[in-house]
Amino acid sequence: MTTPEHPSPAPQPSPPASPDRIYRSPLGIVGGVLLLGIVCWLGVDAIVVGHGNTPWLALALLILALPAIAAFTLRPAVFANDHRLRVRNPLRVVALPWGQVEMLRSGFTNEVTSSSGTTYQLWAVPVSLRARKQAARRQARIESDQRRGGKRRGGGLFGPTPVSVPGGPEAEAEGPVRAEGDRIMDELKDLHEARAKAATSQGEVTVRWAYEVIAPVAVGVLLLVIALAVG
Repeated sequence: MTTPEHPSPAPQPSPPASPDRIYRSPLGIVGGVLLLGIVCWLGVDAIVVGHGNTPWLALALLILALPAIAAFTLRPAVFANDHRLRVRNPLRVVALPWGQVEMLRSGFTNEVTSSSGTTYQLWAVPVSLRARKQAARRQARIESDQRRGGKRRGGGLFGPTPVSVPGGPEAEAEGPVRAEGDRIMDELKDLHEARAKAATSQGEVTVRWAYEVIAPVAVGVLLLVIALAVG
């Protein structure tokens, strides 16, 4: 007597492709490139012209410093699409489906909190108090111009003439002026609100450590300890 075969469950279709919105810090990238250039120049110079134990110390410091600098300046990025938020920080990568995101919060740092209560900092979207103050001053000027009808009196050959200024009534539809980091957080909050309950936005939070950064830094530390001990 044969038992009827049970059909295997059909594989779950993968979520449709959705392009990523990529957020990075331009100032961090520029600063990282400059810092890497200076460190490489000083390190190579010490290796070439140094004497005694200096070349080995310089080599160990290069192996230690280069990946560490790149990790904290060039590496951080935030990737967001219709299905999930992926946060690439200096030492780990966190992927959070929108259904697992509890909230996005801005304070002295920009953070995302998962439904389990774990908070992850968004290194690629730093908070700039200076940019916030500049945005607030610009918004105050726009509101002042709007109260005056979007016109400002300017001197001319035949007396005062009205001059159009940025931020007149036509700018009202663009919304309030926001600092770049706050504007990015607003976009992420809107995306989370729109996609949190979608079927393709469910799943588990995954965390992967950046061994491609940790390993060379550990090797650099080991070489530095050896060079100092031998020297």
